Amino acid sequence: MSEALTPEQRATRGKDVRSSVPRSDHAAWEPPSDRTSPIKTLSAQDATRLPDLVPFRYGRMLVSPFTFYRGAAAIMAADLAATPSSGIQVQLCGDAHLSNFGVFRAPSRELVFDINDFDETHPGPFEWDLKRLAASLEIAGRERGFKSKQRRAVTVASAQQYCDSMARFAEMRDLDVWYSRLDVDDIVERWTAGISPAKLRRAEKNIAKAENKDSLRALAKLTVRDGDGPPRIASRPPLLVPITELAGDHDVEGLVKAALADYRRSLRPEYRRLLDSYSYADAAHKVVGVGSVGNRAWISLMLGRDADDPLFLQFKEAQTSVLEPFTAASRYAQHGRRVVEGQRLMQAASDPLLGWLTAEGIDGQRRDFYVRQLWDGKGSAEVEAMDPADMIAYAQMCGWTLARAHARSGDQIEIAGYLGGGKTFSRAIGEFAVAYTDQNQRDYEEMGAAVDADRIEVQTGL
Repeated sequence: MSEALTPEQRATRGKDVRSSVPRSDHAAWEPPSDRTSPIKTLSAQDATRLPDLVPFRYGRMLVSPFTFYRGAAAIMAADLAATPSSGIQVQLCGDAHLSNFGVFRAPSRELVFDINDFDETHPGPFEWDLKRLAASLEIAGRERGFKSKQRRAVTVASAQQYCDSMARFAEMRDLDVWYSRLDVDDIVERWTAGISPAKLRRAEKNIAKAENKDSLRALAKLTVRDGDGPPRIASRPPLLVPITELAGDHDVEGLVKAALADYRRSLRPEYRRLLDSYSYADAAHKVVGVGSVGNRAWISLMLGRDADDPLFLQFKEAQTSVLEPFTAASRYAQHGRRVVEGQRLMQAASDPLLGWLTAEGIDGQRRDFYVRQLWDGKGSAEVEAMDPADMIAYAQMCGWTLARAHARSGDQIEIAGYLGGGKTFSRAIGEFAVAYTDQNQRDYEEMGAAVDADRIEVQTGL
């Protein structure tokens, strides 16, 4: 339970923070003299990853400054810890860049827009997520060739939408805050007014694409059949490798079934019943993302009433959040559970099959995983097709979503009190985004130099 303070006292508490951490201070970014080399930070993560895939991770990061940024959450976590901190705590996404927002199906089956990646979720100062988002927008704007004023309009719009939305959440009943969400219909109504018919058709096409991205689609894309036999996951190494090709003489089915049994215990009883209606059919290692490349990520094909009733589950390795060394220890010793509990707290509507497990691999090591449906109406924005107006609208959607997520886990009235009604904070975030994008560019170039000097092995084509 929260402290028994009145709304006025909570707002005052937020305003009082301004005296020690002025909102304009959030504009600052200057690398400390003892800043750890970005290459050293990334290399430290390699120790727990699959060695054969690490060069592919670097290959994906080197495609552009933006893909580098996607894989550099650990670098930025250390940098954020060196910036002025409001000290106002929320559940952070931990990696709130613009590509970690998107649409997916809610349990009610409507498409909703929300944060969709929580590998690094952890409590911390609310502004860290905003700075991560704003810098990603600035980087994307540069890659799109936007002018500096256009990019600033995008980043400030995102932060200002966060401020305005938090002010509205501060005036709402707590239950109404909790139930707030952004459906696709809301997006069409609020952010597509006045756009060209061509853009509207493209948006409708993207929505339809997301609606069709489900387990049946995964069955068609990821499996093969031998005659009339059951579907098996296709072999497309190193991107997709069936577990039978990796396991040697190990009892593959026994390992997978033990993992599924542990996962089952993390589900609510009614969803255990749903899972029990499916039987294990196959599993494979699947490379995903940019920053996640090298971590263990498995998919499992489950079959229900027949071979045309598939359920694809994704088992993704969960390790210590990159934020934890700079905040406090996680309350969850099991990091799969850390991810799931953070996701449930921040999302308005989460996958009912979210769960976690600790599994023993074929190497005998025990590791934490979280589990979710592989494809369930998932879709992401086509940043490469955005013009400045599109990106402003998208930035505002992300700003609203982040405010709602933070309002669920933190004190929305205190945060709103700190932010105030003007644009001081949002302008500061816009300035930070420019400064940190310059830092990201320097780090990206440093990685390129390390590759040229043969200090980092890189492979492409994955």
